[in-house]
Amino acid sequence: MRPKLLAPACLLISLTAAGCGASDNSANRAQGGTVMEQATLAKLGLTSAAFRAGQPIPVQYTCDGAGRSPPLAWGEPPSGTKSFALVVDDPDAPSGLFRHWGVYDIAASVRSIAAGQEVGTQAVNGFGKPGYGGPCPPRGDGIHRYRFRLLALAVDRLPARREPSCQAVEREANKHLLAEAILIGTYQR
Repeated sequence: MRPKLLAPACLLISLTAAGCGASDNSANRAQGGTVMEQATLAKLGLTSAAFRAGQPIPVQYTCDGAGRSPPLAWGEPPSGTKSFALVVDDPDAPSGLFRHWGVYDIAASVRSIAAGQEVGTQAVNGFGKPGYGGPCPPRGDGIHRYRFRLLALAVDRLPARREPSCQAVEREANKHLLAEAILIGTYQR
């Protein structure tokens, strides 16, 4: 049996800050950061005009519809952000964590991605193809959660090999992470 969904309060957009090494503010981050840093992180956020946090992802953004990526938007990143990466996964997949999308080298000036728009460099998803692979849980497997994770990075470009997997992008991005915003949507078949 599938675990029940998290309580709605837990599904709200979650923000975290991670130290990046040689920053003057690393001590502040370790102690919760300054008020200004916390306010900047709160502005990052991650939202979609297609679904609200904790709510179902519309069929058109899944394997049962057009399979195109949903629109996403975010606010101002923390100081020092030079690029973004985005990873989408399904932690409820029967075989373990399944990665649906990985995008990296998104310009720091970008604040949104339109539905179906390709930005940055696309990683190879769990379906073995570059780009977005919409939610497609097994029929009758219950509700699955899909985590859209926006990563603010301290580097212009990730040193990734040719056609990296979403997992490789995520691993490399975590080495340069300044902040993260998470939006969770659900889907079941």
